[in-house]
Amino acid sequence: MFHVSEELKNEIIANRRALHQRAEIAFDLPQTRAFVTEKLREYGYEPQEMGGGITCTVGKGGKTILMRADMDALPMKEESGLDFACTSGNCHSCGHDCHTAMLLGAAKALKEMEGELKGTVKFMFQPAEEVLGGAAAMVEAGILENPKVDAAFGLHVSVGREDSYPGTVLCTHGTMNNSGDAIKITVRGKDAHGSQPQLGIDSISIASRIVIALEELTSKEIPTNEDSVVLVGKITGGTTCNTVAGVTEMEISVRTQGHEERAYLKRRVKEIAEGIAATFRATAEVEYQYGMPPLVNDEAMMNEFLGYMREFLPEDQVREVPKEGGCEDFTVVSEKVPAVFLMLGAGDRGSGHVHAMHHPAMQVDESALPVGTEIYVNCAMRWLEEHEK
Repeated sequence: MFHVSEELKNEIIANRRALHQRAEIAFDLPQTRAFVTEKLREYGYEPQEMGGGITCTVGKGGKTILMRADMDALPMKEESGLDFACTSGNCHSCGHDCHTAMLLGAAKALKEMEGELKGTVKFMFQPAEEVLGGAAAMVEAGILENPKVDAAFGLHVSVGREDSYPGTVLCTHGTMNNSGDAIKITVRGKDAHGSQPQLGIDSISIASRIVIALEELTSKEIPTNEDSVVLVGKITGGTTCNTVAGVTEMEISVRTQGHEERAYLKRRVKEIAEGIAATFRATAEVEYQYGMPPLVNDEAMMNEFLGYMREFLPEDQVREVPKEGGCEDFTVVSEKVPAVFLMLGAGDRGSGHVHAMHHPAMQVDESALPVGTEIYVNCAMRWLEEHEK
């Protein structure tokens, strides 16, 4: 089995830190794409841009397995205190710099072992996961064709959990992540001077009633054994302290584990917002911005991968765990081909990693990164061996 050398380990960590300093968001990744492209060329590849991301292959003929890493960061100011922290106002607080570095490490290793491959490995360096648009863009651009992809898998680091021990693989059967939908509600009332509120229609007051009603949805209308969240994450309205606010905007996240619950909650958000607004002589415009169904791991492929990983990792380092509540656009790939998505521990709370994903002070334990590269390499090679015929 393949194991990361000390030299490659140092390169993976150096690449991660370089990418960390270049944190960019959504599809706007010029420095990140340039860095990844340069590295792949250095390793002997001919990378191509596709759908805002980068792809290349190693091996020849046979079955094709795709390995994916997302590259984008979040639009928040970093508070990690690291000497290689990003200073642009963006922040790799979801670990995508780690994913990209681990997959670059795998690309280098597999190129050096190309003659041993029993098929083809395709790399998918993806933009815009955080806005749930990058995977779809690459699929639409043809990432699953030429050569046709037969299976796919990806990794995501996990930090700030009780069980996210560095280098531990967290595996989930069936539904891996919740669905996720972003919804914007614009409440339109009527401006008026603060001394004459009867002449206006207070959109802030109305929006506050909508917030309270939405919070009741998951506790009163969804079964208690269903994992669902309706979160009002942002609300803005008004212009001055002495004016009735004519317009208030709200941004909402809806997450759930089932397709029926997802459709129900989206419909109820619209009914509640429009109904409450109408009651108070206002209007509510409900805009569905983007969304993603639940991510479901292929059961047969998950069982195969559990077997592969136990060939090169200690038994207690491969753990089967319940699903998480996050959302992941790898779903777009998993709906097209058999796929597996794994979580890789990169810092548990007991060792001081108290800030979880999406926190501006989040830090990863870089000792986990070589394990991620070993998972990419060994699982790809073993899957190709088992599916050679």
